Amino acid sequence: MTTARAAAGTASTRGRRVGRRSGDQRELAILATAERLMTGRPFAEISIDDLARGAGISRPAFYFYFPSKDAVLLTLLDRVTEEADAAAGTVLDRVAEDPRTRWRELISRFHDTFRAHRAVVLACAQARTTNPEVRELWAAVLERWVRCTETAIEAERRRGAAPDGLPARDLAVALNSMNERVTYATLAGDGPAVAEADVVDVLLDVWLSAIYRSTTPPSA
Repeated sequence: MTTARAAAGTASTRGRRVGRRSGDQRELAILATAERLMTGRPFAEISIDDLARGAGISRPAFYFYFPSKDAVLLTLLDRVTEEADAAAGTVLDRVAEDPRTRWRELISRFHDTFRAHRAVVLACAQARTTNPEVRELWAAVLERWVRCTETAIEAERRRGAAPDGLPARDLAVALNSMNERVTYATLAGDGPAVAEADVVDVLLDVWLSAIYRSTTPPSA
């Protein structure tokens, strides 16, 4: 877990100025402008002038906060994944209390976070094919989530709630990768896609069936 967090942190700061005070209102204004503009057009069509103008600053001032437009996207991705982590909280530590409820809570919280930042998620998914820093950051984040899932699956197996079977890591990789693709297809309308109202329930049943060989796993 520590290694994955460190990797994510390195990737997220590589495209940004080091030592700059975070949380500056003008930095936040640039980020908010980027996310707002991305709801209406592709990130590739948004210029630095657009971002600076929307934040109420000059183009030269923009470079005090970000060295490039891509650095803005990296920072947005970093913030969204941190928000998803915060939303997940300690849910995975409490799976045994009520597995179906806790797994559903986890999937729902992640889905709600990504839906709230739909434009960022879609822009980053598209940028991954051409931007190695976005790809590296997302890989580090996904690795962190895989490790957390793997740990939870192993804990459920130790208490006898989930049967042994495929390696827990392989199962965690497959389940998180499935969530990634299904969520993207739903948010992008990139068919075939699961209806947004159904996506959490569909993912939940697949997770439970894969982990427990049942959709009604026993509580502790």
